[in-house]
Amino acid sequence: MKKLFGILLAVAMMFSVVCALTACTGTTYEIAVVTDVGQLNDGGFNQGTYEGAKEYAEANGISYKYYQPANGGDATDADRIQAMNDAIANGAKVIVTPGYMQENALREVATQNPDVKFIFIDGFPLADAEGNILSNIAAISYNEHEAGYFAGYAAVKEGYRKLGGTFGGALGNPACNRFATGYILGAEAAAAELNVEVEIAISFKYGSKFSSSSELQAQMDGWYKNGTEVVFSCGGAMVNSVIAAAQANNGKVIGVDTDQAGLGSCVITSAVKGLASSVKVALEKLYQGKWSEIGGTGTSLGAKDDATGLPTAEGSWRMTNFTVEQYNALFASMKAGEIQIVLPEYDTDGNWVEGLNSRLTKVTVTHEK
Repeated sequence: MKKLFGILLAVAMMFSVVCALTACTGTTYEIAVVTDVGQLNDGGFNQGTYEGAKEYAEANGISYKYYQPANGGDATDADRIQAMNDAIANGAKVIVTPGYMQENALREVATQNPDVKFIFIDGFPLADAEGNILSNIAAISYNEHEAGYFAGYAAVKEGYRKLGGTFGGALGNPACNRFATGYILGAEAAAAELNVEVEIAISFKYGSKFSSSSELQAQMDGWYKNGTEVVFSCGGAMVNSVIAAAQANNGKVIGVDTDQAGLGSCVITSAVKGLASSVKVALEKLYQGKWSEIGGTGTSLGAKDDATGLPTAEGSWRMTNFTVEQYNALFASMKAGEIQIVLPEYDTDGNWVEGLNSRLTKVTVTHEK
């Protein structure tokens, strides 16, 4: 009897260990997505990345789950590390991590778990403490300046002369900086072709957490009331504040990352990048045994890969003066390398924004700090 009790006790202890590792769910989740700051359903960056993982997993009968770090917009590296470790404890073989803010946590967790693969969206190759490139990380970045260029060009061609742009990351997000640069230079190209004067107000003031806020909405309300016709919202859930202000003032909005036409009739187009498609390609490489083609390296995607652009589906294209045919011609020029976008040297004081003015002839940029 004592022997039987000992066996049962040992089994119970073993079960408790397994339960702790799997959160007693009874299910393991092979593909995991650890979101960036903000919410999963942000209508943009997090959502687009997750949908790519979800689509691949469901098409191939693979279990999947998303993990949102604690503390939302105030998430720390410790919160991100915990979320990644939770995913691994629940059986993750590959973790998709969108957002440059994941870098420190990703470096630590990937170093400690060399058998787990990581897809770093909007990131670059990472090295361990000894300087060795981590081969279990596949880094994917985008030419956001191309998508921004399309958006700025389209806005001016459509007939808008007073533009705005609000951007996330408080000048510290390389992707948002590239979006802003392209937006300005695209507007300049169109304005020069039309021989018209254009004003653009740029702000990173309320974008540090990539979230909606009453302060951002008040700022956008002031812009629209002062004549701004269309605002490029670049920063995840920030778009909710911009849309609210636009709807109150009969203004227009340009979305970002994914096709955001479904968020409101005021959204005339979106500067998109191939988040879902690139995640699916990376997962396909892993499951086809071709991880070595992307692991430990950086893959930069742009128009040449059909990974940046404007959505042209019916219902998404809400411009009338600038046509889909005209856009397709512009896209073809970008894809062929006929349009060259020279990026400035970025700094976190925003000097590069004012610095662009020396390269402009038809566009005047003001930076609201």
